Amino acid sequence: MRHGKKVNHLGRQTAHRKAMLANMACSLIEHKRINTTVAKAKALKQFVEPLVTKAKSDTTHNRRIVFSRLRQKDAVTELFKEVSVKVGDRPGGYTRIIKLGNRLGDNADMAMIELVDYNEIYNAGKAVKKKSTRRSRRGGSKPVVATVAKTDAKKEEE
Repeated sequence: MRHGKKVNHLGRQTAHRKAMLANMACSLIEHKRINTTVAKAKALKQFVEPLVTKAKSDTTHNRRIVFSRLRQKDAVTELFKEVSVKVGDRPGGYTRIIKLGNRLGDNADMAMIELVDYNEIYNAGKAVKKKSTRRSRRGGSKPVVATVAKTDAKKEEE
């Protein structure tokens, strides 16, 4: 039975796991994307998302809570100054996990975890994409183009 088993221990003691997740979270905040194994990426997602939510409201109490988890002053400053501004209107889902395949050395499943708002490729596609309306399959606008061409031809003759 697996009652109450919510934490993936990642084959580490508690202190090692917390330190590793704190370091990975600081790297993610600094570089906006990192490559790691799928299991670590999923654990990191659960670790980082509440911290980003706390960073959306800049209070001393929230800064202290985030600092107690991250343990790096520069990462906390960047999280509250830059990252929280970009994700201010997003209601959640601040990170994205993209699977990359297997690692050559030990065949481990690799993934890239990134902050969603910092990927220009995905965001540019959504900004350019326009919402299309439903159109009927019946043809109807083709003769209009032909009549415009005929009227231009008549003007040229005169």
